Amino acid sequence: MPGRSRNRGATRSRRKIWNGRVLLGRNAVRSGNHLGADYFETDFASFLAWRDWGFPDAGVFNGFGMGALRSADGAFLLGEMAAHTANAGRIYFPAGTPDPDDIRDGMLDIAGSVTREVAEEVGLHEADYAMEPHWHCVFTGPSIAMIRILHVDMPADSLRARVEANLARERRPELRAVHLVRSRGDLTESMPRFVTAFLEAQLSA
Repeated sequence: MPGRSRNRGATRSRRKIWNGRVLLGRNAVRSGNHLGADYFETDFASFLAWRDWGFPDAGVFNGFGMGALRSADGAFLLGEMAAHTANAGRIYFPAGTPDPDDIRDGMLDIAGSVTREVAEEVGLHEADYAMEPHWHCVFTGPSIAMIRILHVDMPADSLRARVEANLARERRPELRAVHLVRSRGDLTESMPRFVTAFLEAQLSA
């Protein structure tokens, strides 16, 4: 499950964990096209313990935003997390567990979190894509993935080349590889269920 990894990754053999503050949710309420919830602050080590111990508090969930980058020819771009992150080898859209910096006027700014994560992970900024106005919410156990499609006006291979060039310039990138998904045959077991569920629906449509 996503965890923000900007200088925060953990290598379990060294037991090094960035322990900044993150926000987890509870009391989720769905009403029509709206989703509401309460969020509370905790530290990243406690978040990892909750995750690794099998989510012992069933009333808590990880509700996070994801930016589903889609090229002009219809492919989705995902990143494979680097070895130094808490989710090494997992393949996601740019995403991260929200933190207190995402709070605006007492509300959690998930769209702002997505914009930041896309910039940090793949080097794309708001001028580089068009964000769809609506959200796709995928509920899978203790996770709620709030996904927005980001349309990039370039072919998939050019988009991948741009992201790879950005990663090559970084001293310690969060991603170790970039993947394109054009069909269901491109889905892998390294993708969490909330990612594959979203992609299956989009590719079927």
